[in-house]
Amino acid sequence: MASVHESLYFNPMLTNGVVHANVFGVRDWVTPHKMALLVLLSELGRAGPQLGLLERRRLNRLLLPLLQGPDMALSRLRKAIEECCPQLAGSVHIRCGVRAGGAGEEPPRPPCESSALFVLKLMAEGELKDMEQFFDDLSDSFSGTEPEVHKTSVVGLFLRHMILAYNKLSFSQVYKLYTALQQYFQKDEKKDGADENEMELTNPEELDGKMEKEELDGPLREEEIACSGPLSQKQAEYFLSQQASLLKNDETKALAPASLQKELNNLLKFNPDFAEAHYLSYLNSLRVQDVFSSTHSLLHYFDRLILTGAESKSNGDEGYGRSLRYAALNLAALHCRFGHYQQAELALQEAIRIAQESNDHVCLQHCLSWLYILEQKIFDSCVLLEHSVNKSLHFGLPYLASLGIQSLVQQRAFAGKAANKLMDALKDSDLLHWKHSLSELIDISIAQKTAIWRLYGRSTMALQQAQTLLSMNSLEAVNVGVQQNNTESFAVVLCHLAELHAEQGYFAAASEILKHLKERFPPNSQHAQLWMLFDQKIQFERAMNDGRYHVADSLVAGITALNSIEGVYRKAIVLKAQNQMSEAHKLLQKLLIHCQKIKNTEMVIRVLLSIAELYWRSSCHTIALPVLLQALALAREYSLQYLASETVLNLAFSQLILGIPEQALNILHMAIEPILAHGAVLDKGCAMFLVAKCQVASADSYTPQKKIEALESAILNLNEAKTYFAKVDCKEQLRDVLYFQARLFHTLGKTQERNKCAMLFRQLHQELPAHGVPLINAFK
Repeated sequence: MASVHESLYFNPMLTNGVVHANVFGVRDWVTPHKMALLVLLSELGRAGPQLGLLERRRLNRLLLPLLQGPDMALSRLRKAIEECCPQLAGSVHIRCGVRAGGAGEEPPRPPCESSALFVLKLMAEGELKDMEQFFDDLSDSFSGTEPEVHKTSVVGLFLRHMILAYNKLSFSQVYKLYTALQQYFQKDEKKDGADENEMELTNPEELDGKMEKEELDGPLREEEIACSGPLSQKQAEYFLSQQASLLKNDETKALAPASLQKELNNLLKFNPDFAEAHYLSYLNSLRVQDVFSSTHSLLHYFDRLILTGAESKSNGDEGYGRSLRYAALNLAALHCRFGHYQQAELALQEAIRIAQESNDHVCLQHCLSWLYILEQKIFDSCVLLEHSVNKSLHFGLPYLASLGIQSLVQQRAFAGKAANKLMDALKDSDLLHWKHSLSELIDISIAQKTAIWRLYGRSTMALQQAQTLLSMNSLEAVNVGVQQNNTESFAVVLCHLAELHAEQGYFAAASEILKHLKERFPPNSQHAQLWMLFDQKIQFERAMNDGRYHVADSLVAGITALNSIEGVYRKAIVLKAQNQMSEAHKLLQKLLIHCQKIKNTEMVIRVLLSIAELYWRSSCHTIALPVLLQALALAREYSLQYLASETVLNLAFSQLILGIPEQALNILHMAIEPILAHGAVLDKGCAMFLVAKCQVASADSYTPQKKIEALESAILNLNEAKTYFAKVDCKEQLRDVLYFQARLFHTLGKTQERNKCAMLFRQLHQELPAHGVPLINAFK
């Protein structure tokens, strides 16, 4: 394709069947594919009365993408026509050339089912004058008092462009077009012959199944785009708009990054000043996180926009300055995306300066939004964000105002504001979304609610919000066969949904969700890192529950590559499980200092809980208490209810170890309800196990009858804990529960139940390594 472009650039002649008399001024040219479309339109006019209303409607819907799209092979064109109207498909094929033997009378025209390909076959296998006669006959479509085609219709404009382009050709160009038409038809015949041979060796039912799966209405495949020849201006615009729409709505249907970049490079060789091609190249480079290429393409886009005068034509003298300030603003956004905050700040200052000189309030509001994003990396910029929201509402910019409200809610959620106030703010932003039909922001708002409920530990509410988003229909119109809502919001919600299922022990369902995520967001897509991280985390938790610490340790590297904080935390958990206490403590202390510095409160609390557990395992129970109280104070200050409940459970365990089980039972009632309502299955099992331990420890001071009742109640709680642990295949905790149950049955004199628990305990104990802490004292 590059050679075609170069030859056209230096010698405006027909190459590979493409006629082009003026490289940059032409709007269309004649190709063999477009001649096939002309034949189709001609035969459609003749066979009009014989076609039913449904068939005509299908053909009309098919014509627009065929006229605007890039050239395609004749076999694909025939299949597309057969899908809509089988009668008309054969006629395009046969008219390309029955007259291989030379001049003579036209063979009898077949019925309507084979007329269009019949015409194409006649021309391809006939003589040059047949093609000449065909174009002369096309002009008759506009003649008469009631012409078949109106001149100003889509089909009429296409016919007029083709007739005009053909009439401008020299004789040598017409002959080359005729030769290209023959080659176009012969390639299709060779392919048909190969298909027939393959059909003889293939089961017809399997072949029919393959044909049904082929998406004729979807975008062209990479190999078809690559061999379709250079594109006209309309085809190029259609190709760019189609790929840009696919990148936004369904990236899996777009061309692969390398193939798309190859096509864009070929377009730019043909017309280096094609600004839209540079911008699509910028979007394509962002898919693969290519800093150099994305910056290069973005700068070229604005350079071409200024040089071609596209902005100045629509905006007068102001267009030039507008391009400059938005170029600086987009460059700042690009640097911010790649983490180059210093360069982003310099570009943003330039954009602000030009916008202030031009008194452009809209651009200044965009700059203010990006200034908040940059400033929040340094200090709390809540006041700046509130100012941005108010100004956006004042200037009638609902999109910016809503994004500001979303950011404000997110910031206040991390600051520990009450959930009801945050939901009220999101409700106000939702009113803006529905009023202005901002579909993308509706999705973001629901995904934000899902994440907030997860942060506050309300998994039931998070699940409800996730299901709400997944059951919604997009407000944006997309093409047939394009997956709707293939955005970051849906990736976030599906990841939360997979994690929620895994926490409840539904690993098969979580695996199905992750499989869907992998299909919907392939590894080379921009949102693939989300499901990669959640996939690694779920595998890590399963390996830890199963006692396969070596497997969990191997997953730490992958988690660290996607999220360094999560990776370090899980490395410390593995070290703790392997009884490497000093190494785990050093790692947790470093992580604690880092998280306190970046104000990651949720991780600070989790690290404090892990440090407290290290102190228990080292028999330093009194030292663990201040650490747990610090974690509880943080959890309550930032309204993290689930983490607060988990911290209370740890405090209850500390009191149990220190010999005050009655007090431990009292505070357990404060924490166990949120755990059972919204907690993971593993946490529910640990909570019930702890309740049973406290009941047994408190029973020493009871009367004999009351003590028996307490022990029996503890056994029931242990049965419930055992069910929870079995659901997540947590063999280590199951072993501890069975050991404890066997002791209780022995105390109650129930020999048969004791022996059963002892046998199950022995089986698990042989599978698992011995624990470093006495089994009866292990909480989690």
